[in-house]
Amino acid sequence: MAGRDMVNGGGEVDTFEKDLKEILEDGPNLNDMHNTVQTGSPQKIMTSSYPGGSGSFDSTGSSQLPRSQTMPPATSHVSLSNNPSSNGGDFLPKTVQTAQSKIETIKSWSVNTFKCTKQYIAERLGKGSKTVDLELEAQIEVLRDMQRKYANILRLAKNLTSHFCNVVQTQRALGEAFSEQAQRSPELQEEFSYNCETQRALVKNGEVLLGAMNFFTSTINTLCNKTMEDTLLTVRQYEAARLEYDAYRNEMEALQLAPRESTSATKVEGSKRKFDEHKVKFEKLRADVSIKLKFLDENRVKVMHKQLLLFHNAVSAYFTGNDSALEATLKQFNIKLKPANTEKPSWIEQ
Repeated sequence: MAGRDMVNGGGEVDTFEKDLKEILEDGPNLNDMHNTVQTGSPQKIMTSSYPGGSGSFDSTGSSQLPRSQTMPPATSHVSLSNNPSSNGGDFLPKTVQTAQSKIETIKSWSVNTFKCTKQYIAERLGKGSKTVDLELEAQIEVLRDMQRKYANILRLAKNLTSHFCNVVQTQRALGEAFSEQAQRSPELQEEFSYNCETQRALVKNGEVLLGAMNFFTSTINTLCNKTMEDTLLTVRQYEAARLEYDAYRNEMEALQLAPRESTSATKVEGSKRKFDEHKVKFEKLRADVSIKLKFLDENRVKVMHKQLLLFHNAVSAYFTGNDSALEATLKQFNIKLKPANTEKPSWIEQ
């Protein structure tokens, strides 16, 4: 019985090998397979069955393993490496890195703000030590007081210019009224005429004086609101750096005086490093403030010497009726007057 089973088994094996050889002989060669890969058209292969099999072996285009992808042309480059950067794999790390950077920035700002606020309150209550440069603080206070006084001069000069402009406009209107009455009143034509000429002469000189006054106020405005303000901006940065410097200095001193058991060497080193960074920033801004205060004082003296001389000569020449001296003053300071009757260009001309 066992021998019969072996014979039957051997016959089945011979049949399977014979069918397999026929499949390989009738199948496509390597060139046909290459064409199939390029064109994507399946080759129909014969179906055979063998005894003892659970089913038939079918290798057609409609086989049980359908194509999941269309093969690219043989000439195209297909990357076999799974590179995450080519598929945007580095997008997530960059996003995470940016978020972490923002969190660290907010954290650093919060800690710095807390320390500076604590230092400010301690100084206000008289419980914290403060770094004071007596000479520099005195110069800063002089500058602030000077800016307030120059701002007051600027306000008064603008008011005077505005009022005098109204006077000039009134004189112009009055001269036109005199001229009109000179034509309508023959019996008073001579009186109206020379009063009209007087008002016109006053208007002409008044416009020259207005030009000098506008130049004066414009220069004072630049000196007060730009030059001085730029120096005071550096002063405010210096004061903020001084507050940070004192805050980190007091923290470092407190850590150094604390018992060694409660403070670690790493914490002390970190505080010392932060203190050194703010010390460098503080000293740099202090030097910048000193230099700007020096240059500002020199520039202020030169500018005000020129502007006060201009204002004095122009006002004196106007009220003494010295037309030539008034014109010479404008030429001396290179002041160009705008024509009185000039109209603004239309939007088409612009």
